[in-house]
Amino acid sequence: MTFDLTPEQDQLRDAVRALGRRYGHGYFVEKAKAGEHTTELWAEAGRLGYLGVNIPTEYGGGGGGITELAIVCEELAAAGCPLLLLVVSPAIAATVLYRHGTEEQRKRHLPGLADGSQKIVFAITEPEAGSNFHRLGTVARRDGDGWLLNGRKCYISGVDEAGHVLVVARTEDSSTGRLKPALFLVPTDAAGLTRSKLDMEIVSPENQFLLYLDDVRVPADALLGESLDAGLPALFAGLNPERITVAAMGAGTGRYAIERASEYTATRKVWGGRSIGSHQGVSHPLAHAAVQVELARLMIQKAATLYDAGRDLEAGVSGNMAKYAAGEAAALAVDTAVQVLGGAGMTTEYGVATLLGAVRAGRIAPVSREMILNFVAQHVLGQDKSY
Repeated sequence: MTFDLTPEQDQLRDAVRALGRRYGHGYFVEKAKAGEHTTELWAEAGRLGYLGVNIPTEYGGGGGGITELAIVCEELAAAGCPLLLLVVSPAIAATVLYRHGTEEQRKRHLPGLADGSQKIVFAITEPEAGSNFHRLGTVARRDGDGWLLNGRKCYISGVDEAGHVLVVARTEDSSTGRLKPALFLVPTDAAGLTRSKLDMEIVSPENQFLLYLDDVRVPADALLGESLDAGLPALFAGLNPERITVAAMGAGTGRYAIERASEYTATRKVWGGRSIGSHQGVSHPLAHAAVQVELARLMIQKAATLYDAGRDLEAGVSGNMAKYAAGEAAALAVDTAVQVLGGAGMTTEYGVATLLGAVRAGRIAPVSREMILNFVAQHVLGQDKSY
């Protein structure tokens, strides 16, 4: 057992950290408040190969795994630039395409995902069903040599930045008559696909949307994979990378908040010339938050290692635990940072309150803390399913 990164992973961490700090949280907030996207940062990260670290070399990527992509997510977040589309496009879409797409689909999309010139977002969540794919109302029906899609999706990230959306729908299994999940690569400018921006109380340059699919016609090769049988395994293929990279982004955000707060409390002097950080009422909450973030990082490392070793079932348990731990730790770290900074913590200038909405959302999405506890109770503790 080792906790050391490889020399290549260390170099990646240092390089991404340097890139993130050149842009910084001020850039991130400025873009968000102007209603703009982090286009420059994304393009440079793609040009340097950081967006494609988990994509095989034959498709233009770095040939690494989710461990490497988690490093990218964490370090950009630790520099104050938590990019949600790193989770959606390289982690979910690229993984699903590589593991279950056709060779033509891989060749068409993976090189662009690797260099950042292409983004593919993911649409599973629905207003009534949430992310419960058993209850999805979006349906795909055969229409000649293609498919017709109808339904609604909600909380879909980055549709305005992407060329395609990977839509989870349900199709009728001709052998049983039952509906089964299938994934479709739908161009975001497809006829019948419309969107409505959701106003969110989160400071982020990445927007959330409602999607409406009204007789959206796509060709046969829009179906992900060689057949409908690819749908369910493809859907599950994106879950572990999603949880691990979301956790990494949370851990990075926690590190950022603790660093900003620690710098402030070590130099801020109010009583008798001593720094406020010398008082345990200030330093202990920060230390506690730092412990929680570090514990989450260890679970993220374990989950990513298991996933890259092909141990999907174990990675599922660790990935869920990592997501839970990082969500709690990030929320604690940002809230603690705001508290120890006092009034300064609520200003945009000090750059911590701007993350409150995002870390609170990290306890809800992409899977809530309660559903993770259900998962652990059932799969680790052997309890009966509660829902």
